[in-house]
Amino acid sequence: MIVKPRVRGFICTTTHPVGCAANVAEQIAYVKARPALTAPPKNVLVIGCSGGYGLASRISAAFGGGAATLGVSYEKQPTEKKTGSAGWYNNRAFEEQAKRDDLYARTLDGDAFSDEMKQRVVDALRADLGPIDLVVYSLASPVRTDPDTGEMYRSAIKPIGETFHVKTLNVDKGEVHEVDLEPASDEEIAATVKVMGGEDWERWMNTLADAGVLAPGCRTVSYNYIGSELTWPIYWHATLGRAKEDLDRAAANIQTRLASSGGDARVVRLKAVVTQASAAIPVVPLYASLLFQVMKEMGNHEDPMTHVQRMFETQLAADGDLDLDDVGRIRMDDVELSDAVQAEVKRRWPLVSTQNLPELGDLAGFRADFLRIFGFGVAGVDYDAEVDPESIAPLS
Repeated sequence: MIVKPRVRGFICTTTHPVGCAANVAEQIAYVKARPALTAPPKNVLVIGCSGGYGLASRISAAFGGGAATLGVSYEKQPTEKKTGSAGWYNNRAFEEQAKRDDLYARTLDGDAFSDEMKQRVVDALRADLGPIDLVVYSLASPVRTDPDTGEMYRSAIKPIGETFHVKTLNVDKGEVHEVDLEPASDEEIAATVKVMGGEDWERWMNTLADAGVLAPGCRTVSYNYIGSELTWPIYWHATLGRAKEDLDRAAANIQTRLASSGGDARVVRLKAVVTQASAAIPVVPLYASLLFQVMKEMGNHEDPMTHVQRMFETQLAADGDLDLDDVGRIRMDDVELSDAVQAEVKRRWPLVSTQNLPELGDLAGFRADFLRIFGFGVAGVDYDAEVDPESIAPLS
């Protein structure tokens, strides 16, 4: 079949197998061109490994430091007439390149929130990898089933306390307009914390520690975004922020658990990038469009791969001190939140409109990054050629 992008709202319902593989290959090539990591982890578990920051972390660890990696993700397999999820192709492209480079790489497909998957990981570590010294928690899901009760929780992206009136962007139409966002109920707040908070990260680390598969000095990180005050009413001071604050609670508990063996647990504050999740959050696409344009003009823009590689080079696989904020989170949003960048974004914010967005913002870049997630718009790929959606063999 010939695969073209089909975008419905915040979702692309098709993926391009060759484009996904080419996208992964580009990221790997970037890391290989960088200097080798100075203090790399040896065995790495990435929970949420198939795209975005999780995939970039796996690539940095493996191809920047020679780490053996075990990944966990929940993907949709292709059929004869329908493409699979982007992550399905990304995982296989990663594994193929790891095999060529004689690197251990294995991916387990299934619900990372479940106790069953946690046991599968323990079994895999005991069978053929051994204790791990870095655990990256990078899950992004709107739904979680509590393994203790069987109850399903669904997150809600809403402000807290009062209605929030704000500018936003219709990415499909390229229109800047204003919306009123209704506040979340107490039940929606609790459900969002249940899905996106630190409970599952803590459960993973307790399971791994109890099973004896963590190496002495094991470190773990969970990814977070705090961002600019322009987005705080729908992000940091909203349901999402309440969930992300719960990561700090979990980090403290995990750190206490790991301390006796010299381990560490940190939340990492990352930069705003385009993901399936971020594209669906009101305000964020408009803010990101302005931010990308400003950072590109200043020459300091980073995509997920370049951002994560800098994190490994300076924080996770380096001998120097960590750059921490006042509550102990690793700071990687230092460039985005620098005075110069934020002053210019805030100057443009009240001025931006549908008419001047092409001048003040980078909507084209936002759209291109979004389509690239699904394998479209990657240089060197013939998008008019026939492809077999099942051409890559399934995992063993």
